[in-house]
Amino acid sequence: MKIKPILLIVGLLTAVSTHVLAGHDDDQRVIAAAANNVITVAQAAKARDETAVTIVGTIVRQLKHEHYELKDQSGTIVVEIDDDIAGPAQLKPGSKVRVIGEVDTHRYRATDIDVVRVEFL
Repeated sequence: MKIKPILLIVGLLTAVSTHVLAGHDDDQRVIAAAANNVITVAQAAKARDETAVTIVGTIVRQLKHEHYELKDQSGTIVVEIDDDIAGPAQLKPGSKVRVIGEVDTHRYRATDIDVVRVEFL
């Protein structure tokens, strides 16, 4: 009867690893789609949810953990950048960056960008 717990553990590990691998594939999909969609902050603010985008701008300030204000000639938008992509030491005010990510719309707050890659210019 020890086979059932082993099968349960193997099944759980498979499910978790599949989820992690799918996340990496999703990032690659976003990067590929965003390459053909270089837009301004103002355009991103009006884009549909989960639209893959590339935006070039300047970091204005850190708002809270993993949230930064990004500015270009058309306006500002909040970008969410995970620490494993780039941290506060790199994302200082005045840093010129190209962010690649997905538009994230919300019902009760402003649209932001969930970033999957940052390139420093």
